[in-house]
Amino acid sequence: MKYDRILIRYGEMTTKGRNRNLFVRRLKDNVAEKLQAFPNIKIEYMRDRMYILLNGEPHEPIIDKLKTVFGIHSFSLAMKCNNELNEIKETALAAVKQLPYKGKTFKVSARRVDKQFPYGSNALNHEIGAHILRNTDGLTVNVHEPDINVRVEVRKDGTYVTCRDIPGPGGLPVGTSGKAMLMLSGGIDSPVAGYLAMKRGLEIEAVHFFSPPFTSERAKQKVIDLVKKLTTYGGTIKLHIVPFTEVQQAIYKQVPNEYSLISTRRAMLKITDALRQRHRALAIVTGESLGQVASQTLESMFVINDVTTTPILRPLVSMDKTEIIEIAKKIDTHDISILPYEDCCTIFTPRSPKTKPKKEKVVHYESFVDLQPLIEKAVANTETMVIDENFAAEDEFEQLF
Repeated sequence: MKYDRILIRYGEMTTKGRNRNLFVRRLKDNVAEKLQAFPNIKIEYMRDRMYILLNGEPHEPIIDKLKTVFGIHSFSLAMKCNNELNEIKETALAAVKQLPYKGKTFKVSARRVDKQFPYGSNALNHEIGAHILRNTDGLTVNVHEPDINVRVEVRKDGTYVTCRDIPGPGGLPVGTSGKAMLMLSGGIDSPVAGYLAMKRGLEIEAVHFFSPPFTSERAKQKVIDLVKKLTTYGGTIKLHIVPFTEVQQAIYKQVPNEYSLISTRRAMLKITDALRQRHRALAIVTGESLGQVASQTLESMFVINDVTTTPILRPLVSMDKTEIIEIAKKIDTHDISILPYEDCCTIFTPRSPKTKPKKEKVVHYESFVDLQPLIEKAVANTETMVIDENFAAEDEFEQLF
């Protein structure tokens, strides 16, 4: 007897009310997309649980995939049997024996969901625990902090046995909170912001500002590689690459040096907002962390935000750099982000940017240059790429050398 299914627990989704089924169905769809390489599996779901029937598929690679699906609180390898006491006892014993149990402690946690079953939870704990002890060596009982917790759930459709909980990534299923545009540079922060936005259920489309010849094809490829990493958690992601050279040059010719960074950010936000409208998104996500650089002071954010009424989401706003780097390493974007290919945000950085800019001054300086035609041209000429986990980014990157 072997594990024949994986039991998925929802976590935060259980707090949802009448619309919980919408979240559950979206999670099912996301799991199915993630497990396309395993054609024999079957997914069954209900209001409080989801099961993946393995049907002979290997469980190890499936477990690795499930660790990246937002909306999963935890999951376990499971066995199912009939609601008959002896069969339940044998199934629980078989589940324990598939683990390295010698020298370990265990307890049984039985739950009788089917109240018609003749044995209560305490009786089940005793019967199953005694059976396991009689048929194993080197295993002892510890009801407080066991190494192995044998969970037994007796439901109307059968009894489910699990022995080990595997943490999921938590959050909400991607796509349940709407769509937002992620302003994605080549740095450390914005990919982490995208990851955290997806964890809250947002579907994201990335927007990158590209300024050739000041930024190279390697810098563009770097961003493609970052998006590919994010598809591990969010599925297929659109990347919009905005030609930004003309806009950026116009700003730096007309706007005083100390205000040029603020004006550039305002133009970026206008373009992103136009793309948001075109692609029917509801918000913009940025990698800003309060006070980290000159354009991320509260005064700067206030002046930059003035160009739009669209909600600006900043998942990193209260994090310090160390916290952000830890997440970047966890999601495997850090080493790509630190590659020495500059983006348009760094190549034109003024020597002494304003940290407390005045909105009236920015508007005054911008009145001497008509940016709107250049912004519309940049939006019209934006290149869109559709990227998934199988996108051949690395091969293309090698051709650049």
